[in-house]
Amino acid sequence: MTDTNDFLFELGTEELPPKSLKKLSEALGEGIKAGLEKAALNHSELKLFASPRRLAVVITDLQNQQADQHVEKRGPALKAAFDVDGNPTKACEGFARSNNVSVEQLDKLETEKGTWMVYRFHKTGQSAQALMPTICQQALKNLPIPKPMRWGNFDYEFIRPVRWCIMMLGTDVVPIEILGKSSSNITYGHRVHASDAITIKAPRDYESTLETQAYVIADFSKRKNIIKEQIIKQAELQNATAIIDEALLSEVTGIVEWPRALTASFDDDFLRVPAEALIAAMQDHQKSFALKDVNGKLLSRFIFVSNIESKNQAEVIQGNERVMRARLADAAFFFDADCKRSLESHIPKLKNVTYQKKLGSLYDKSVRVANLAHHIAGFISAPANQAERAGMLSKCDLVTDMVFEFPELQGTMGYYYALNDNEPEAIAIALKEAYLPRFSGDECPETSLGCALALAERIDTLIGIFGINQQPTGVKDPFKCRRQALGIVRIVIEKKLDLDLLQALKHSVETYGDLLINKDVIEQVHAFIVERMRSWYLDRGVSHDSVAAVLERQSNQLYDFEQRVIAVEEFRKLVDAESLAAANKRVSRILIKEGNADLTNGVDSNLLQEAAEQQLAQLIQEKQLVVSPLYAMANYSQALTELADLRPAVDSFFDEVMVNVDDEKIRHNRLALLAKLRGLFLEVADISLLQK
Repeated sequence: MTDTNDFLFELGTEELPPKSLKKLSEALGEGIKAGLEKAALNHSELKLFASPRRLAVVITDLQNQQADQHVEKRGPALKAAFDVDGNPTKACEGFARSNNVSVEQLDKLETEKGTWMVYRFHKTGQSAQALMPTICQQALKNLPIPKPMRWGNFDYEFIRPVRWCIMMLGTDVVPIEILGKSSSNITYGHRVHASDAITIKAPRDYESTLETQAYVIADFSKRKNIIKEQIIKQAELQNATAIIDEALLSEVTGIVEWPRALTASFDDDFLRVPAEALIAAMQDHQKSFALKDVNGKLLSRFIFVSNIESKNQAEVIQGNERVMRARLADAAFFFDADCKRSLESHIPKLKNVTYQKKLGSLYDKSVRVANLAHHIAGFISAPANQAERAGMLSKCDLVTDMVFEFPELQGTMGYYYALNDNEPEAIAIALKEAYLPRFSGDECPETSLGCALALAERIDTLIGIFGINQQPTGVKDPFKCRRQALGIVRIVIEKKLDLDLLQALKHSVETYGDLLINKDVIEQVHAFIVERMRSWYLDRGVSHDSVAAVLERQSNQLYDFEQRVIAVEEFRKLVDAESLAAANKRVSRILIKEGNADLTNGVDSNLLQEAAEQQLAQLIQEKQLVVSPLYAMANYSQALTELADLRPAVDSFFDEVMVNVDDEKIRHNRLALLAKLRGLFLEVADISLLQK
């Protein structure tokens, strides 16, 4: 008998949910790996397999037997184990009983902290054959299955009905019953191409046997790459580029076992419908990949991935074209019907759609967003009247037929319908940009009008949700407040907008009238946005203390905050930065200690006695003249670079001048000088918070 063997576990099922397939496979692998670690069973590679009808794991070089162990269980201290007469206490007897031995069979353990009762025994390692069934069953039990189902008259529950089970160690079947199926070495392949049972001779043969005999490419990643390569090749044959959405590619990988990509076409007349709507129909309904030409224009062709290798491909293509034609006809019908009515005509319908039961209808939200967008536009050089108009139209496409069918087209269809209504193009673009950025890494609005609308939409949501005390908690964030807050941060900073955040929040509160019950809503939303901004900076690799230093001075003008953070990050690279940060810490401590000192009179040059303090006072005065205009222009980087020149004078001051002298006037004058020094830096950030 060898020391190691390969292991195979496969669970055969009815077709698994394609969007969940990869996640289920990874969770199964993680569960089995955790079980192996807990059991101390060594192994080499653990490879996952997942196709529509199976989840499988192959483990190479799995240790056949756990190592034997010498176990030492510690019990009560000796002084607590026996009474004064030397009789065992209840604690000692209970410890012995818990280990199924007598008190006489216990040993003593001498340590630096005293003597303890122990039970020592030899534990023989269990075999992998005995351990693996439990490990696999536990891994299955822990799979993320939100809605398990039952089948037949069984009490078993799983994500789909189970049809077969393989568990093998080497060439031997490991006997087990899982979810009503006894283990074997028999698997089943493609429903059409390989309907007969197939025997797996050894775990290492599993993948190749399925591919060569069963028409199944069991490796999810391999199958996904094959599909992608086939799609690209098909597109090249059409002198086109395929629109390959990663989520769709993964979903298709979860649908097919033996992929064959084919190209089909549809009537050119459908191209009058917005491309986004056609692509949505192709992807959502037909799981197909749209094609575009060299100029990025949508073509009347598409690629689909078949799960069979047909001898009559033309018939397969015609079948897909027939179904696609019906889907696109629906999209064209929705578009034509929507275009017969103006966006504005949908405004009354918004009154019948609840946004949030405590915050009113979509109409109420539109009115608030329009008001707030008008207010924000004044700060960011956007046309205020157009911002208000865009706000009122921003929810209208939600009640159109097209967006009802394809919710992901919200904003996009608003853009097309606004153009159809001869609304100004700027308003149409703003309707499309209102939802940007949709996710991390997504682009921000390009136009100032789009920024005004996007900001108004997000601020209104945050103020409303926090205002009724439904702030996100833990992982629960139904209104995606964290994403909304990060969107605000990114739009303002990346588009360099001069927005007063607090004013915008206050104005948003006013638009709600008496609907809000949280009196601290402005402070809480402001803190929430700032916290998201802090996380955003940390994700970008900015030092946490640089962010903290700026937060001490400014957190309302977000773009100004960005400029300060950049300045501090550049400043800390200077040779003098560390010394000046330490000096600022020292100055801060001194000023806090002398908190009651009256420094309002400033620095009196007649009271400057030492050469070092005279020199520092002179340099501070000179630097103030230099940096004041830089601060006015928000050129914080240059200002801090200028202030770095103060380091030698600051060092000399602390080396040669005593601040805490008996003469109160001189002491206060020196404190005032230090306060003036610190004030120059505080115009940017509290650099005393910078760490090495």
